[in-house]
Amino acid sequence: MARPATRTPPTPAARDAAGSEWWRTAVIYQIYPRSFADSNGDGIGDLPGITARLDALVELGVDAVWLSPFFTSPQKDAGYDVADYTDVDPLFGTLADFDALLARAHALSLKVIIDLVPNHSSSAHPWFQAALASAPGSPERARYLFRDGLGADGDVPPNNWQSVFGGPAWTRVNEADGTQAPRKAQWYLHLFDTSQPDFDWTNDEVKELFRGVLRFWLDRGVDGFRVDVAHGLAKKEGLPDWTPDPSLGMSDHQEAAPYWAQPGVHPIYRDWHEVLAEYGPDRILTGEAWVEPLSKLADWVRPDEMQQTFNFTFLETPWDGPRLKKVVDDSLAAFGGVGAPSTWVLSNHDVIRHATRLALTPPPPQGEGLGPNTKLYPDDVVGLRRARAATAFMLALPGSAYLYQGEELGLPEVIDLPDSARQDPTFFRTSGANYGRDGARVPLPWDVASPSFGFGPAGVSGPGASRDDASWLPQPATWPSYARDAQLGIPGSTLEFYREALAARRTHHLASNELVWLPSPDPAVLVFRSGAVTVIANTGATPAALPDGRVVLASGPVGTDRVPGDTTAWIVT
Repeated sequence: MARPATRTPPTPAARDAAGSEWWRTAVIYQIYPRSFADSNGDGIGDLPGITARLDALVELGVDAVWLSPFFTSPQKDAGYDVADYTDVDPLFGTLADFDALLARAHALSLKVIIDLVPNHSSSAHPWFQAALASAPGSPERARYLFRDGLGADGDVPPNNWQSVFGGPAWTRVNEADGTQAPRKAQWYLHLFDTSQPDFDWTNDEVKELFRGVLRFWLDRGVDGFRVDVAHGLAKKEGLPDWTPDPSLGMSDHQEAAPYWAQPGVHPIYRDWHEVLAEYGPDRILTGEAWVEPLSKLADWVRPDEMQQTFNFTFLETPWDGPRLKKVVDDSLAAFGGVGAPSTWVLSNHDVIRHATRLALTPPPPQGEGLGPNTKLYPDDVVGLRRARAATAFMLALPGSAYLYQGEELGLPEVIDLPDSARQDPTFFRTSGANYGRDGARVPLPWDVASPSFGFGPAGVSGPGASRDDASWLPQPATWPSYARDAQLGIPGSTLEFYREALAARRTHHLASNELVWLPSPDPAVLVFRSGAVTVIANTGATPAALPDGRVVLASGPVGTDRVPGDTTAWIVT
């Protein structure tokens, strides 16, 4: 991970281009490697599989891909438990496979963003293993958040914090043979699974480790990093007790907790900003920061910090006209106030797919997931209709947009996964009370007649066929109707709708235009102007008047003069 001796500084032309960087208007496609494409038939997606399918993303019309973790990992949390930040897990391939993927993507004019997980490592990381083998107060333990327990025997956790995945956020150290450690044994903090110990970001060794990780991948040519739990690295001094208010939503919890959105995160990202700037003006940091209000979230994208952060406030907003208008206005004001683009997103690997979520009023809280016993029964037809309308609305907004693999196929959340197939640690840490995120991670269907519907060469496919060994999560019997080859070139299919939307977005420069709201007689109907395009989004049930002009995109059928409910249309006059 040696740092190169010299760097080429940005040219005057590059400096003059500030404000027109690619990431300000890009459509970025999230690839969840385990579930995208399997090249070797082991049932798990991999880097060669991704490389072989990049042409399909060019045909879709995206500008960049974001890869969820593929690093060396025991896979306790699907790769978000990293044991080596500078190598590829054999499950996904090799460093040479990554280099080949990157080269192919760049040859296709696709940027590549990779995941970075700095809040915690895997418990298998050499540093944590060294910490377990070292004494309290040692430099090895100082890299993580080890603390003495409370009570006469130290057998009470240092505070009352609970894990995001359920259960206590503290685990007491055991001896190497698994027996309970002696009296006064310490505890370590893990805001997620026990296999994911939190780093102590006041430690200089931790800071230097990640500077090296950034440079390792930047030297290989990556275009940026999506930063996992970007709001969690700093904890409030003293680690005080905190009990969440059950009446608050997830974003409000993130605002109040002493381990989220602490001021100490910002010097870290200013430091990282300087590292990326050594490589030119077009490398980016994108934060996964669940922070409210949006005016505070904008602190993450000030000019000397990150370039983007996910807009989860928009993601969590229901399909409701007045609430959507407010979140758009608030977003444009907050991010525009610090010179950053707004980013828009509707689905990712951690949330219920929006083709299902938008049919639920309200959906379950983020992280709980859906399963046979949640007793929520979304209407797939309504969900897909609203999802397409919401996507058309989102893609017309100024700024950058993120898509999650499979949404261009209209994939719903898979609800009926058997308990025996589930792998999300949330499911196990809550004893099955919360189903977690597996339903959004089921491997993609590419080809109706191929094994595992084209996901990989293993297993058999077809309606009613057994696919238990074909993919790491079983694909449902409904998958053939969503397969890419069943939709490609078919007018009205969700895939063709996405391709048309992305092409029209680029043709009409919607990502860089100013948004101007137009009058609407019904608050459920949103109408705005973007350059030469008028956008109308009908979130209600009553048909709305179709503006004069030529319809260049519609999320569903529109009449000659009316826009039905749950439909968005783009009109050029």
